[in-house]
Amino acid sequence: MALRIGDVAPDFEQDSSEGKISFHQWLGSSWGVLFSHPADFTPVCTTELGYTAKLKGEFDKRNVKVLALSVDTVESHKGWIPDINETQGVTVNFPILADGDRKVSTVYDMIHPNASASATVRSVFFIDPNKKVRATLTYPASTGRNFDEILRGIDSLQLTDSNSVATPVNWKKGDEVIIVPSLTDPEVLKQKFPQGWRAVKPYLRYTKV
Repeated sequence: MALRIGDVAPDFEQDSSEGKISFHQWLGSSWGVLFSHPADFTPVCTTELGYTAKLKGEFDKRNVKVLALSVDTVESHKGWIPDINETQGVTVNFPILADGDRKVSTVYDMIHPNASASATVRSVFFIDPNKKVRATLTYPASTGRNFDEILRGIDSLQLTDSNSVATPVNWKKGDEVIIVPSLTDPEVLKQKFPQGWRAVKPYLRYTKV
């Protein structure tokens, strides 16, 4: 069964390009982004992992650990990493899981038989410090993901966790947000949003946080 938002992200122990990883222990109190790619030594995956390495500072600012996965071996990963570094002008700075026994990809439903019977699709799992799945993305092998959107998703999750707001369409960090409709008490509103808000409709109220 596919994992759903709010489910506990399954724990696992698996080898990686940086040694054995016990997932929940490795995450600690950090947020996590677990993402699969179909295969090593493939063009789209090379660009994705290269860009992920470039975003290390952005992930660090958000207290996010990144973990890639494919069904290739540790030896394959280690042979491919120099190609990523060379072609993308980076140094890969995160582990790549070697899921040859399909243990992780099966429990996370990363193999979609109608797309490929063996290779993982491009799945992304956003996992919070309580080890809960907070969001997911799934793309086919032919479509490279937008990792700026992954950062935007993390920004939204972290912001809405600590404020009584939601983020509107195409929101980016620093933009106006929407006060949740369930918050109606005028005194509570003034306390939470002393900067004020603008009401377009009673249920559509914009503010800055």
